[in-house]
Amino acid sequence: MLGICRGRRKFLAASLTLLCIPAITWLYLFAGSFEDGKPVSLSPLESQPHSPRYTASSQRERESLEVRVREVEEENRALRRQLSLAQGRAPAHRRGNHSKTYSMEEGTGDSENLRAGIVAGNSSECGQQPVVEKCETIHVAIVCAGYNASRDVVTLVKSVLFHRRNPLHFHLIADSIAEQILATLFQTWMVPAVRVDFYNADELKSEVSWIPNKHYSGIYGLMKLVLTKTLPPNLERVIVLDTDITFATDIAELWAVFHKFKGQQVLGLVENQSDWYLGNLWKNHRPWPALGRGYNTGVILLLLDKLRKMKWEQMWRLTAERELMGMLSTSLADQDIFNAVIKQNPFLVHKLPCFWNVQLSDHTRSEQCYRDVSDLKVIHWNSPKKLRVKNKHVEFFRNLYLTFLEYDGNLLRRELFGCPSEADVNSENLQKQLSELDEDDLCYEFRRERFTVHRTHLYFLHYEYEPASDHTDVTLVAQLSMDRLQMLEAICKHWEGPISLALYLSDAEAQQFLRYAQGSEVLMSRHNVAYHIVYKEGQFYPVNLLRNVAMKHVGTPYMFLSDIDFLPMYGLYEYLRYHVWTKGHAPTNFAKWRTATTPYRVEWEADFEPYVVVRRDCPEYDRRFVGFGWNKVAHIMELDAQEYEFIVLPNAYMIHMPHAPSFDITKFRSNKQYRICLKTLKEEFQQDMSRRYGFAALKYLTAENNS
Repeated sequence: MLGICRGRRKFLAASLTLLCIPAITWLYLFAGSFEDGKPVSLSPLESQPHSPRYTASSQRERESLEVRVREVEEENRALRRQLSLAQGRAPAHRRGNHSKTYSMEEGTGDSENLRAGIVAGNSSECGQQPVVEKCETIHVAIVCAGYNASRDVVTLVKSVLFHRRNPLHFHLIADSIAEQILATLFQTWMVPAVRVDFYNADELKSEVSWIPNKHYSGIYGLMKLVLTKTLPPNLERVIVLDTDITFATDIAELWAVFHKFKGQQVLGLVENQSDWYLGNLWKNHRPWPALGRGYNTGVILLLLDKLRKMKWEQMWRLTAERELMGMLSTSLADQDIFNAVIKQNPFLVHKLPCFWNVQLSDHTRSEQCYRDVSDLKVIHWNSPKKLRVKNKHVEFFRNLYLTFLEYDGNLLRRELFGCPSEADVNSENLQKQLSELDEDDLCYEFRRERFTVHRTHLYFLHYEYEPASDHTDVTLVAQLSMDRLQMLEAICKHWEGPISLALYLSDAEAQQFLRYAQGSEVLMSRHNVAYHIVYKEGQFYPVNLLRNVAMKHVGTPYMFLSDIDFLPMYGLYEYLRYHVWTKGHAPTNFAKWRTATTPYRVEWEADFEPYVVVRRDCPEYDRRFVGFGWNKVAHIMELDAQEYEFIVLPNAYMIHMPHAPSFDITKFRSNKQYRICLKTLKEEFQQDMSRRYGFAALKYLTAENNS
């Protein structure tokens, strides 16, 4: 049997609910990246006795260099000792945001620091390592569109957050889908010292839609061209990243490279590591014009203020119009146009060392960008094959990527000591609510769970569904954890309509689910199933939060509130669409149901928890109930208090699929304190009902006492 609730009310509102430290001058050695176009050793002490250039004079120079390196190492050790003493003596009144930090990681060895600054070549010059203010905000721009790209952005952001030591401001040029997903993700992630702004990518389409593009990124692959126009006019510089980037170092190191720009240099780029722009990949291959090998635009440093003064917008448009007369379309999206502009204006480019964009596409020279793991800075999966790309060290790169893919994002909610975060109303309210709880209360953990903010990734897989125009459509709503995953295929076979699911998973389990779903013909054939990942945190299963998440993102007028272990009868979706009432369900007279041929009304009774069809604007579930017990009962009570009528459908039913007892029901049965706390929460809920609904709510207390 199945119930439907019909409300007497016309309208219902859903209840949604430092330390100042003397600066140290680091000495480092600097020279060109390549010698005769070939990479050479990054070690300053490695000799090359068999080289024809290895003369007595160069031997003396190298020995002199070795002596200087040892001197610098000794100076650095002395400075570190002074630094530790200065930290101990620093007066309290000098703590603030005025000290500076350096782009290399503190605590790394001297030789490693020197190796990062030494690039072998025919000559060398000493220079000061550029500095980044301790609390200076680093600006990052990313173009993102669609469901899959949103997942890629999360992995990229994780790798940046893992290494970062500065405040971050992400500028996301996103379509409506990506904005909805990522806005919710960052709001629930609540990472300190991180700000996110969105820019409507759909409004920018007209700026680039006139450019034919063969690249798989489509029209969004051209939008980096209009960043000077899109981003705030007071933003002077920004790091622009593709979504398929993984950081292996602090992004502040890359930000510091802006200080190396000279003259009219406004673009920081790494040389392209494939032969694409050389035009020799196949017969009659005709790429866009480029300077030498050309440049890859997966990582770009943009000096926005200077670009605007140079009239960048006019510059790239004129170049694109001219080249398109002969090329007809772009093959590599914005990269082709950037390279055509650079070909005409080579002074615009500051060439970055290739470890800032190690390009893992087939047939590249990426292996020449590193000698050791410590040399890696940024990995770029710029092949359509992504993790299946051919590379001698691809297993290492793949494992690094998977590490961030499955890394617990909750661990990245760490404060940047000495850097004040912007005031966040939601965070402040949360802290206030938590501070009002009594930590000595035996039910403290239950109460605290109600206020826990769970990181949420909406629409984890592609979703596409347009509700029926007759306003009778209904979505099945359910929640599950990893141990119920095997039930998904059966439900999808029985229910052909739209489904909204909230899955309670860890980051690693989310990737297991992704692989499971992508390997299932049943699940991959369905585009009307919305999977919303609520990431694990705390010791309880937040069953009602999960239900609320799934309910909130229903796109049809009606919802069928179910559980994952109940299998709908075949044809139930179409049956419910022909039996439309305004709201939910209640205690069922089984004897009457067996013989009924028409829907009939029943009254609410204590402890009844039927599965119901309701309008989309019905009340949320009460989050105080977690784990096992009273989570659905309280919701049905709320519906009744709001004067919902309960109607039973005679020819509709669900089948319960047997399964092992859940962890939470096991705790309920074995833990006396668990049962005591549940009883306490029930009593408090009933008191809240009395305050909200007055005399009408007395029947719930009476029914509970009589049951």
